[in-house]
Amino acid sequence: MPEFINGSPLHALVVHGVVVLIPLSVLGAILIAVWPAARARIGWIVVGFAAVSVILTPIATSSGDDLKRRLPENALIERHEELGDLMLWFALGLFVAVTAYMIVATRTAQTWTKSVTIVLAVLTIGTAVAAGVHVIRVGDAGAHAVWNGTEDLPVRQHGGEDR
Repeated sequence: MPEFINGSPLHALVVHGVVVLIPLSVLGAILIAVWPAARARIGWIVVGFAAVSVILTPIATSSGDDLKRRLPENALIERHEELGDLMLWFALGLFVAVTAYMIVATRTAQTWTKSVTIVLAVLTIGTAVAAGVHVIRVGDAGAHAVWNGTEDLPVRQHGGEDR
């Protein structure tokens, strides 16, 4: 796998896919769990977003490992890496929950289906909230690793002079 694409680290590019698709999957999962009309219209799209998130997450962590090898040791990067390594489990949990929910919720009505659908809806909402919170934690740790200390840098004026 390439470490850079057109001069930009692969990690920075792939992470944006994860940062967009997981929150979309989270919002979609909650929406389809509480609103049957939304489930009928976007339920399988949410499953698709969650599936792509599961595919992109290990690419993000692997490319992050490649990028980390190029950088000096840093506690903020270590924290970001620790949290990032857990992201796959949250993405996978969300994918499994929303997929199971859609399979059961779209089946023909049976006596056991309604209670199982309710349990899976609650499970879907719970895993969605957990995945949403965790992607925020990972992103926040990554932002601190990248931008920590930039508030002390001089501001460049249009003429190139520092302020």
